[in-house]
Amino acid sequence: MNNQCIRVTLAMLMFAGLPLASRAQLPEPTPPPSDRMQTPTMKRPPRAQPQPMQPDLDETEQLSPRQLTQTPRQVPAKLSRAASAGRAVACSGVFAKESTHVKLAAAFDAKNIVFGEVDGPDGSKLNASILFPNDPKRRLEVLWQDETARSGTSLIVITAQSGWSAPKGLHLGMSLPALERLNGKSFKLTGFDKDNFAAVTDWQGGVLEKVPGGCKIGIRLSPNPKAPDAARADVTSDKELQSNDAHFRAMGPIVGEIIIGY
Repeated sequence: MNNQCIRVTLAMLMFAGLPLASRAQLPEPTPPPSDRMQTPTMKRPPRAQPQPMQPDLDETEQLSPRQLTQTPRQVPAKLSRAASAGRAVACSGVFAKESTHVKLAAAFDAKNIVFGEVDGPDGSKLNASILFPNDPKRRLEVLWQDETARSGTSLIVITAQSGWSAPKGLHLGMSLPALERLNGKSFKLTGFDKDNFAAVTDWQGGVLEKVPGGCKIGIRLSPNPKAPDAARADVTSDKELQSNDAHFRAMGPIVGEIIIGY
């Protein structure tokens, strides 16, 4: 399969009907039956799974006033990470739809970015700009609409051990209840596929459906390895579920991959 065909396949897998910023470089896929904009999803080979982070999303509610006034060194690690400059992706600035590889290099120093291969669907390889390629905790992958010019942001992928956060404070390792609280309601998703990932398919009008800057948020969740076998039988990939489904929640899922797309 040539690279252009792979990009078309990847776009269809990730966006499931979400219109790309520019399709001049790609053949038009068959339109979906509905023009409703869907969340991006991505099909990837298995990777090292992130670990749940404690305290959870609402740790500011759980900390005492004294803890909230402590120096950064004393504050829980996740709060310090969230406040770290240059570790948050926003749908603006160097991560806006009109960005380029050159802009990323200027912002993060050319020595910290390469243009190379990243994992694509079904074991394929795709070309992307990779920030901090040798540092798993700072690694970030950016795919382009115009691959030759390395311009026009298509997808930004936070995966594996990356410590980057996405819009609204999304981060790897976030629990399912925390994700629901952030969205303001439950959402639709698939069951777990052969790679042990479940993908959000519809935010159902929640906060994460519309993000300032015009980007869309896609999430894949990983189950707790110790989840009971009885629960797994009821959350297979051929089923569409609600995030508040008791069997799905019994799997103890956490955010395993974040995909930001235009």
